[in-house]
Amino acid sequence: MMSRAAKAAFYVAAGPLMKVNGWLYRGFRCPSGGVSYVHLGPGQRNYIPGWINVDANMFTGKCDVWADLRNPLPFCTSSIDAFYSHHVIEHLPDIRQHLSEVFRCLKPGGTYRVAGPNGDSAIAKFVANDPAWFGDYPDKRRSIGGKFENFIFVRQEHLTVLTHSYLREVMEDVGYHDIQLRKPFVETGRPDVYGPCLETESESDFEWPHTLVIEATKPGMASLR
Repeated sequence: MMSRAAKAAFYVAAGPLMKVNGWLYRGFRCPSGGVSYVHLGPGQRNYIPGWINVDANMFTGKCDVWADLRNPLPFCTSSIDAFYSHHVIEHLPDIRQHLSEVFRCLKPGGTYRVAGPNGDSAIAKFVANDPAWFGDYPDKRRSIGGKFENFIFVRQEHLTVLTHSYLREVMEDVGYHDIQLRKPFVETGRPDVYGPCLETESESDFEWPHTLVIEATKPGMASLR
């Protein structure tokens, strides 16, 4: 795991370049017709062929668009059919701004499948004093409180606690509808769209999943596919 200081230095150095690159992509290359699916934050292993993969890491990872997800997304308004992100938004400083940006870029009827660490499950397992549910990443902890902190904040890499009610509240405020809780790895309301995404996910506990997954829709008539 890269240290916080190293990441901060990277964004200071590369941030202006990523901002310019995002402007150029939006001005000259972003989709203007047809069906377009966007994967936010593929990282090193989860590049999805056929999708537009957006990431700040173009050195050790793989992406189609080099952009900082803290900035406005490099897509035109109402131009994207579906977005997907998996364990990304908990790293962002402003989740409401991010969900608003995705909403802006979605076509009417477009969907967003968003996933991150499941705060609801973690809280339930902490209250139940069940240390076996928690892993040892990134640090080995003995106490249930230490294991809980380890899972939620990951050496302060995660900036917020994701729960179903919190994400639903923000999504409703932004304007999404048909906000549905999904099981990671096995469940989606749009298998025609998110089938390849399920292949990148994993889960070992479907009663108390470690990953919170929500799918939500921008109101309006869905584009023809």
